[in-house]
Amino acid sequence: MTQEESAEDIRRDEESVGRPAELFYPHVGEFVTDRLIYLLPRPTPDSGQVWCPSWFRHAQALSRLDSIWRAWENLRFDPALGMSNWWTHYADPNLRALMDARTGPFARCANGHQDNEPLPVETAPDGLFFDQRDQMALADDPLALD
Repeated sequence: MTQEESAEDIRRDEESVGRPAELFYPHVGEFVTDRLIYLLPRPTPDSGQVWCPSWFRHAQALSRLDSIWRAWENLRFDPALGMSNWWTHYADPNLRALMDARTGPFARCANGHQDNEPLPVETAPDGLFFDQRDQMALADDPLALD
C-alpha cells in the first residue's frame, strides 16, 4: 500500500474485481458494424470466402458473431495475450467457418442474401429422450459423473 492509497481505495479495488466488466459495445450488431468489418478484408471472388451484408438474417452467423463479440469483450482486458488469443481461438476459426464459400452459411449469398433452408429432421420416437432438466434439479451436483 502506497501513501496515496488508503484502505478504502484498496477495498474499492478489491470489490470491483468481483463485478463483471462493463461492455464496450451494447450488442453484437454494434460490434460488427463498428469494429469487425474494419478488421477483415473484403472477400474477393478468388478468395474462397463470401460475406453476407444481411449477416443478421443467418442463425449460425448470429450465434458465431455473438460468441466472437463476447470473447472480444472479455479478452480486451488482457494487455499481453488477449487479442492474440481472440484472433487465434475465437475470431479466425469462426470467421473461416462463416465465410467459407462452399460450406458456410453465406455460401449462397455471393450475389445477394439468400435464406438458408434448415436441415430436414424426422420426429424422434416417443420415449427416446427424457427431460434432462429434471435430472439436474434432483442432483446435488448437476455436473457430477456418478
